[in-house]
Amino acid sequence: MKNNFKFFVILLIFFSFGCKNEDCGDIDCFTPPDSFTFRVLGLSSGEDLFVNGTFDSTAITVVNTYDNTNREFNFETVNSESYLTIYSVGWQTEKVNLEIRSGGDLLFTFYVDAERATGNCCSHTVFNETEIKDAEYEYDTDYYLYKILIPE
Repeated sequence: MKNNFKFFVILLIFFSFGCKNEDCGDIDCFTPPDSFTFRVLGLSSGEDLFVNGTFDSTAITVVNTYDNTNREFNFETVNSESYLTIYSVGWQTEKVNLEIRSGGDLLFTFYVDAERATGNCCSHTVFNETEIKDAEYEYDTDYYLYKILIPE
């Protein structure tokens, strides 16, 4: 009976400490942060203000006002609809306040509080807060994009 008890204790210790959640072994898991996509539209007309020439897509800048650095973005026009995508936020824990301009015109300001986290052996980004300032906007839940509404 004493040997059975020792055997039971050894098994209990083995199963209790043999596998840990932190032991990720060969698991290679990385989830990039979500990107943020915007359309810039006329408040009353709903027209795309890059397609109609109100703003110049070649003059777009995205600057973090906290450290005055430029942030990477992508701009494309598909079927007469233009999309500005910011994909350079959230790769690390950070707070950014981005001014999005076309030439000298401030289109909107975008604040993001991003936290890089790890759980279940995978890294991912948690967006604690996002805020659009200096413009009205609508969020399109079907296409996961912000429609920035600029007075014409």
